[in-house]
Amino acid sequence: MTSITTQIKNNLAIITLNRPEVFNSFNREMALALQKALDDCASNQEVRAILLTGSGKAFCAGQDLKEVTSPELNPGFKAILEEHYNPIISRIRNIEKPVVAAVNGVAAGAGANIALACDVVVASGQASFIQAFSKIGLIPDSAGTFFLPRLIGLQKASALMMLGDKVSAEEAEKLGMIYKVFSAETFMDEAEKIAFTLSQMPTRGLALTKKALNASIQNNLEEQLTLESKYQIEAAQTEDYSEGVNAFIEKRKPNFIGK
Repeated sequence: MTSITTQIKNNLAIITLNRPEVFNSFNREMALALQKALDDCASNQEVRAILLTGSGKAFCAGQDLKEVTSPELNPGFKAILEEHYNPIISRIRNIEKPVVAAVNGVAAGAGANIALACDVVVASGQASFIQAFSKIGLIPDSAGTFFLPRLIGLQKASALMMLGDKVSAEEAEKLGMIYKVFSAETFMDEAEKIAFTLSQMPTRGLALTKKALNASIQNNLEEQLTLESKYQIEAAQTEDYSEGVNAFIEKRKPNFIGK
């Protein structure tokens, strides 16, 4: 059984973390397989949006501790961070396609932070998020210290990281940590609907929006205004912009192609 599965339908790639027997915790094989799946999606012109989810009861429980406590299997923390998690986060943020995290169950440690690095995060009412690192004497990785304070503020992020509190899906939505919560019964349908909607939108414009948001984290106001001008001019030269304007004038539904 492969640790990562990918299904492509209607311009949407559904990537599933597939180690349900260990709550989709990461070992080296799964981390490298996820990187390859993201690379394949980046180069596949048929794919215009990505949905990332987990199989079974969990989204992802973070690092497989059996691997790091095994003398034979342990790759070491340097390799785990520099070869596993950091490249995953970089791919999610730099891929020029929207990435939706569909958190179906517990998202702990690196699993939580990989979800929070995605462009849109939705969760099942049965899901929860936990910065589990402090429980075993580690610090949050996988860009947790970067994204979580920006999503919910320094004070709340600091408390969640140090105390290791479990956050329900409903509380995560109220905090602004995630976009929306859906009932367990409708969750996957709603998540796929959101991801499919994004896949049918002018995805070149969405890619430029993503690049602008990435840059906004470090730019000052003047730098960001300059960058917005650059990307807006680029967006205005796309076929999708012309199609969107013509569809508006002609009072019809636009047919975007991602170019």
